Amino acid sequence: MTFSIAGRCARTGMIGAVVTTSAMAVGSRCAWAEADVGAVLTQHRTDPRLGPKLLALLKRGSSPEAAIQELERTEPDLGWRQLAVMAADGKAAFFNGARITSVCKAGVGLNCVAAGNILRNTAVVDAMISAFETSEEPPLAERLMRAIEAGQAAGGELKQVKSAALLVMHRESFPFIDLRVDLSAQPLVELRFLWELYQPTADDYVVRAVAPDKAVAPG
Repeated sequence: MTFSIAGRCARTGMIGAVVTTSAMAVGSRCAWAEADVGAVLTQHRTDPRLGPKLLALLKRGSSPEAAIQELERTEPDLGWRQLAVMAADGKAAFFNGARITSVCKAGVGLNCVAAGNILRNTAVVDAMISAFETSEEPPLAERLMRAIEAGQAAGGELKQVKSAALLVMHRESFPFIDLRVDLSAQPLVELRFLWELYQPTADDYVVRAVAPDKAVAPG
């Protein structure tokens, strides 16, 4: 009951993901990322333990495809899961478990990978990939937002979405962007509002952490 997209910016090296679903608090369970490593989405009867496991495999040098194959060997319940993995080098892969019976799809695009289940139609995934690929100029977070909004416009999930999350990593161990809407009648509208409000200050928060003597604003 989720649709999502992970992507990277070839120009800046940023990597991240955006996700929305008809359950509460999707950001606490489904999206994972690490700077210079990759981004992971784990959904459908979600097991949050799989995100860190996949990132660890990427960090050890596994390709996204090899990382998923490792989980196929070691995770007996993987048939219930849907996975999307984006590496920092631009490689990507996905997995649709055999026990997923709803309308589902996943696909790889240029510097992105998208997935969805319990969808109104499979065009949702195609729309996300197409929107992400349309322009490389906007910031990665904006490209991810446009992609998830395109997925919603193409039909979205069969049920009304209630929560959404946007996660972007850039250089540091902490997120560059980590915004969440945990319960809302229009989570993507609210996530768009939060992103546009946060965008002008995003770099300032990094400066406060890594070079506080150069920070412009207090706090």
